Amino acid sequence: MENIQSKQNAGAVKISPSGHPKGNGKNAFVRFFKKNGAGFVFALPVTLGLLFFTAYPLLASLYYSFFKTYTVIRPPEGFSLTFNFAKMFSDQEWIKAIANTGIYTLISVPMFMVLSFALALALNSRIKGIGIYRMLIYMPCVMSAVVSGIAWRSLIDVDYGWFNRVLRLLNLEPYPFLSEAAPSMPTLIIVGLWSLGGPMVLWLSQLKNISADLYEAADLDGANSFRKLITITIPMCSPMIFYNLIMNIIATLQTFAAVTTLTGGTAGVENSLLFYVTKIYSSYETCITTGSMGYTCAMAWFLFVVIAILTGVIFKTSKWVFYGGD
Repeated sequence: MENIQSKQNAGAVKISPSGHPKGNGKNAFVRFFKKNGAGFVFALPVTLGLLFFTAYPLLASLYYSFFKTYTVIRPPEGFSLTFNFAKMFSDQEWIKAIANTGIYTLISVPMFMVLSFALALALNSRIKGIGIYRMLIYMPCVMSAVVSGIAWRSLIDVDYGWFNRVLRLLNLEPYPFLSEAAPSMPTLIIVGLWSLGGPMVLWLSQLKNISADLYEAADLDGANSFRKLITITIPMCSPMIFYNLIMNIIATLQTFAAVTTLTGGTAGVENSLLFYVTKIYSSYETCITTGSMGYTCAMAWFLFVVIAILTGVIFKTSKWVFYGGD
């Protein structure tokens, strides 16, 4: 019995704590690969995709951001650690894009979260046909941002939009939704509410997870609806508040498709709808003639750092989030 066991142990592949095969030479590696090879083969396409389409572009853009001139078709020239990053703060269009993006984020994120939460509360009931209402509200989220933007443009265009056609039929002046600077930002914020159904579904999933026992105990204590909302519903939804806050901030800071389709690729009147990502895109479009690819990469990395810092701050200050077992 001991001889059989010793033979089995002699033929086994020893694995190191790091997961690599221990043994003499080629045979140990072959045995290890035969045992785990299928996993490596299945993971290989994803790994290669991440390397070539995510890691390489990220590192390449960081490298190019340190060059004064780069046209994509010629090698970069003029290495400088600070040139492109300092250039941003003297670029008036960049400053305008920062201001527009910041204003849009500060207004739209709280509005989006509050309205989607209120909508979820209203639809978190068992009335007849509630599923149809949920489906109708969520349906716009199935459409791409480009299709939604084109649809909204056909409604609010100052010349051929349906809203202004109705106003003309009533002998009223057409409303300049996007043709003047002042109403452009409010119009974009209202158009953004078109996709309230996305976070609404997330709120609903969180509301369904709240135990009915908590509300029954509150009823026994004589708590009214507002009291239950403040002491039970909102605290129990804090993980979803945390998630939606991060995702909405990231999404609004990267606003691009809706603005581009609504304005026909422009930045609006007096750059009223010049957002950060549209500024990056406009710089990229002219990089071959102006050599601004390095500047474009620097702007993209600035946005990446801002998003990383904001996300880190939110995570650091997330002690208010209640996960049930705390």
